[in-house]
Amino acid sequence: MSQHKLWLGIGFGAAAGAAWGLVFLAPELARDFSPLQLSAARYLAYGLVALALIAPRWRALAPRLGRAEWLALLRLSLLGNIVYYVLLATAVQLGGVAMTSLVIGFLPVAVTLIGSRGHGALPLRRLALTLTLGLAGILCVAWQALGVPSAAPVATRLTGFLCAVGALAAWTTYAVSNSRWLLRLDHVSSHDWSLLTGLVTGGLALLLAVPAFMGGAGEHTPAQWWGFIGVAVSMAVVASVVGNAFWNQASRLLPLTMIGQMILFETLFALLYGFLWEARWPTALETLAMLLVGASVLAGISAHRR
Repeated sequence: MSQHKLWLGIGFGAAAGAAWGLVFLAPELARDFSPLQLSAARYLAYGLVALALIAPRWRALAPRLGRAEWLALLRLSLLGNIVYYVLLATAVQLGGVAMTSLVIGFLPVAVTLIGSRGHGALPLRRLALTLTLGLAGILCVAWQALGVPSAAPVATRLTGFLCAVGALAAWTTYAVSNSRWLLRLDHVSSHDWSLLTGLVTGGLALLLAVPAFMGGAGEHTPAQWWGFIGVAVSMAVVASVVGNAFWNQASRLLPLTMIGQMILFETLFALLYGFLWEARWPTALETLAMLLVGASVLAGISAHRR
């Protein structure tokens, strides 16, 4: 791998993490609405934006897509967007941003372990240091999260935890499958693939919107609705369109084991945004966790450079 491709891929991965970290705040900003409503609104907006951007190139793009590509887009959209975010938003509202960030922080480990079996991937022994540092950072955040008293019932926190684990499983499957599809698609750009994913996700969100909003419009004030729409549209543009475009570029430039490490940026930015939202500095353990996670990424870069 050339140094230019390596650092360019890392830059795209970090940018995607910065965009995606914002979605951890959205359930707090729109707490008056259910995770199902938030997910439906976010992906309806994503679908509309994707439709507007892809429409001028549709005639040239459509003939390049066969049945296999459309079925892959359907699976990826369902797993990586709808299912993932319904579970993640539920986890944030029931268990908090810190706990959810912690569980999602295991994504690099899960993706790297699966990616290590792929053709041309580095063996796990070469990735031992980066995995160890990443796990150590996650354990620091876990210790911090478990040590903070909570008024929420145990059953509520457990449900939130299980939703976060479900989101982890959904996004791990998406990350691996999407990366492999992007390597096969030399006839479709990563940006177009991202917009096509948004288009299919928007169609799925139409089906989701019926049970999500049926009979619930009168429960909120006009100000709450406008705030909710603003959060949904912001997530659609920043996280879904921009973040996914950055991620697909990174997925084409980096091997799957390296892509696993890039997901750590999402955890770092989610924690940073959480500190800003709570108007506080990180604790000693949280600072140590961020340093360990950063060291984990640098160790992964070093392993791939060698």
